[in-house]
Amino acid sequence: MSSLNPTLITFLFYIVAMVVIGLLAYRATSNFSDYILGGRRLGSFVTALSAGASDMSGWLLMGLPGAIYLSGLSEMWIAIGLIIGAWLNWLLVAGRLRVHTEVQNNALTLPDYFSNRFNDQKKILRIVSAVIILIFFAIYCASGMVAGARLFESMFGMSYSTALWISAIATVSYVFIGGFLAVSWTDTIQAGFMIFALLLTPIVVMLSFSDLTQFTMALETARPQAMDVIGDLSFVAIMSLLAWGLGYFGQPHILVRFMAADSVKSIPNARRIGMTWMTLCLGGAVAAGFFGIAYFQQHPELAGVVSANPETVFMELTKILFNPWVAGIVLAAILAAIMSTLSCQLLVCSSTLTEDFYKSFLRKSASQTELVWVGRIMVLLISILAIYMAGNPDSKVLGLVAYAWAGFGAAFGPLIILSLFWKRMTLNGALAGMVVGAVMVILWKNVWGDTGVYEIIPGFICSLIAIVVVSLMGKAPSNEITDKFEEADRIYKESI
Repeated sequence: MSSLNPTLITFLFYIVAMVVIGLLAYRATSNFSDYILGGRRLGSFVTALSAGASDMSGWLLMGLPGAIYLSGLSEMWIAIGLIIGAWLNWLLVAGRLRVHTEVQNNALTLPDYFSNRFNDQKKILRIVSAVIILIFFAIYCASGMVAGARLFESMFGMSYSTALWISAIATVSYVFIGGFLAVSWTDTIQAGFMIFALLLTPIVVMLSFSDLTQFTMALETARPQAMDVIGDLSFVAIMSLLAWGLGYFGQPHILVRFMAADSVKSIPNARRIGMTWMTLCLGGAVAAGFFGIAYFQQHPELAGVVSANPETVFMELTKILFNPWVAGIVLAAILAAIMSTLSCQLLVCSSTLTEDFYKSFLRKSASQTELVWVGRIMVLLISILAIYMAGNPDSKVLGLVAYAWAGFGAAFGPLIILSLFWKRMTLNGALAGMVVGAVMVILWKNVWGDTGVYEIIPGFICSLIAIVVVSLMGKAPSNEITDKFEEADRIYKESI
């Protein structure tokens, strides 16, 4: 047990550091805009890394290396799709969304933006979009709680329930205290942990071989098909993996980072930083799983845990190859990936409940201090719900996480893109696209799931068509709406 002490100490130090950052952010939080958007003053570096860290959850260090270890390089198409989608999101959406949300009455949330963009007096768009966010993010948060619990359970031999509460308290505490600034600052540090771990581990694995020939022979002995980037995949399967990139246009926890940038002028530099970080991290994750195939072929006596659960390949390589103190730092990257995504999801849910329900329907005259504390209370309530949902790690609700990404991508992706580029888009078109996208994803997954087509493809296409058709069938938007669109478009073009 003593060999685990350095790792435990490293983990505890890391968690304490995150809470301290939360306390520092507390001092910089004076109003509700500060709490949920950091007062729109994030520089390009923090914008880039917080967007990346909030995107890449424990999947980056567990799921992707495990898939590569099990099936070889044919699984990396999803990484290619994500890189393309993220780059297009930075290029086409980030700067425009930053300007449009500010012009649209300084919208603080996506539902707020949709409502203002289309002058939704009845607040139907606000309600529907907020409900979609809450449904999918409640599931996402529960998934994050389970991932954190599984990590503590695996590393320190805790019971699942104890591990669940410890990992939950670690994340909830700094979100509750510091809000958006705490999440963004900690995300930046967590992004550093993640890239350090993902670049160092494959290098150390490769150095464990005497030369490239020994590595190649071990790889070919273990899985001769591992280097085949096509494998058994059909054209439809490859397109479905690449289509994961479409999801970026509709992910609230990523889009909110663009909204929080200090200026549209920060976006190009943030894009370069963010895409470099993301490409290196995804490359490191693929390399860790790929090199792990050869390593455990050379050391079959150490392969028992990985054979039983391929998603542990990164953790096992770290525990075997590193000094316990270094291993603690590297393994903290997994906790960082889980905490960074979970924390921003909690905050998006909190801001949606506070801004789009509490302030809009219950307390329109609420003070800034009141809204900040309501936001904090909402973080606790959502966390308790997520902990309850995660209480049974085998709960069927976690199966829904597989298409939560597709749900957001199809419901909000076409809506976001067209709202920033097409002034003829109408309120009814926006509502139709949002509903059709979400419903199509759910139907495709549960009714036509055996087609092999990833549900985001039909969902995204149908949402896009619904927006265009319904908008063109209805009356053109008022001059008030189109004037604001043109104002935001002009400001954006003058800024680049």
